[in-house]
Amino acid sequence: MSDIKIVWDVANARGDWALIPGDIATGDDLETALLFSLFSDREAAPDDEIPDGSTDRRGWWGDDGVDDGTGPTGSRLWLLSRRTSPTNKTLTDAYDYVVEAIQWLIDSGVVASFDVITQWVKSDMLGISITAYPPSGGAAQTFNWAWSIN
Repeated sequence: MSDIKIVWDVANARGDWALIPGDIATGDDLETALLFSLFSDREAAPDDEIPDGSTDRRGWWGDDGVDDGTGPTGSRLWLLSRRTSPTNKTLTDAYDYVVEAIQWLIDSGVVASFDVITQWVKSDMLGISITAYPPSGGAAQTFNWAWSIN
């Protein structure tokens, strides 16, 4: 059975379920897994600076704190919001957050490896490119997203 298909809504810079007349679309499971992994909020680490100055470390509601071998769900990319200038530190943090968020796909054997690139598309727009290599050695798939971080 396929997963509910998530698509990137460019106009609103967010993922959303794909709809077909009278139903929710399914398929494109790897892209859906990547979107879910990157754009669901992972709980911030105790030493992370929360962008809004609060103590709300967020986190995906389905994580229950039980170590089931998959780790927390989502990414810490949300921590990059409100950074005011395009810095190398932001690119490095984005890269680290992406790799952390998608590692479970390697650990579970869905993919053999990834190439991840983070770059500034504009002074306030971060771009991420992920190339996924299947365990069978078949054709790689590349996915690209960009969104404003402040």
